[in-house]
Amino acid sequence: MSDPVPKRSILEIKPYVPGKAAAAGFVAPIKLSANENVLGCSPAARAAFLATADGLHFYPDSKAFALREALAAKHDLEPARIVLGAGSDEIFSLVCQAYLSPGDTMVQPQFAFAAWAIAARAAGADVISVPERDYHVDVDATIEAVDARTRVVFVANPANPTGTVVPFSEIRRLHAALPDHVVLVLDAAYAEFAEGEGDYEDGLRLARSSPNVVLTRTFSKLHGLASLRVGWGYASAEIVDVLNRIRLPFNTSTMGQAAAIAALNDDGFAARSLALVREGRPVLERLLRDAGLVTLPSAANFVTALAPNADAASALDRKLAARGILVRTLANYDMPAAIRVTIGDDAQMRALEEALA
Repeated sequence: MSDPVPKRSILEIKPYVPGKAAAAGFVAPIKLSANENVLGCSPAARAAFLATADGLHFYPDSKAFALREALAAKHDLEPARIVLGAGSDEIFSLVCQAYLSPGDTMVQPQFAFAAWAIAARAAGADVISVPERDYHVDVDATIEAVDARTRVVFVANPANPTGTVVPFSEIRRLHAALPDHVVLVLDAAYAEFAEGEGDYEDGLRLARSSPNVVLTRTFSKLHGLASLRVGWGYASAEIVDVLNRIRLPFNTSTMGQAAAIAALNDDGFAARSLALVREGRPVLERLLRDAGLVTLPSAANFVTALAPNADAASALDRKLAARGILVRTLANYDMPAAIRVTIGDDAQMRALEEALA
């Protein structure tokens, strides 16, 4: 008898590589490798998390009714059109499970968040990566890549791992060119950091009026709840019904739901977090340029920079780690000469400046 054989597309998946969390010789390194909120999380969210401790023996609300109501009130949405996930990653997976079959294709930009391809290939689909234009999504090339086999298109705006943003008029143009049966997934994990940038929109309005758009957001970045894995999607009632049919029960925890509601209502913490990023971004860009790197224009809570070559990027990564500072190399994103650095607080940026000298 032969051993179990997985689907062909599963073996084509490159396992996800997270940002480093440990540096040899340092108990608490400065972690600028995963685009987390360096301020932590809202005190109100922490209190809400702790307040759930007496109910750990109960299953969570599988439909996350209170959180969906809170999101709807915050963003002027219909609660029934919101789906919750264990991070926005789960929403990506649900979309791919529901709308991709073997032989179909998913289209994405060249430098795309790795979870998308994992989800698409797990569903048996092929992945088409479209060349970008100077590290920005190329809408014309993306439209050209869509063919009779395409069922899903993914775009992040701002993008990860590059941090770049395209005008929302370009997103609308892309959507207008797609066949009605193709699902456009707009990953807006970094949306809050880009608000006020030109004609930027996260895509909620487009998703409200379009039957084939899924907009995803997360509590991991601005709200600092990465460890609790709470993400959400907004789409047509028909798509949300489909996703809920395959969404596993109890996929978001009681403590995650409670902390997310509290974080959503803590405007003061969100404002402080945004201010840190907006004030720190030009500082970080200057530090990286002074170190001889070429920075990409960022609308996120990180800056991606290009070293002269892959060896130089790896050497810089090792140099910083030896000083207890963790950044993200991007070889697994086919950007071997690039590093990505989360915007830190004043003390972290001073430490980075000293380490780069």
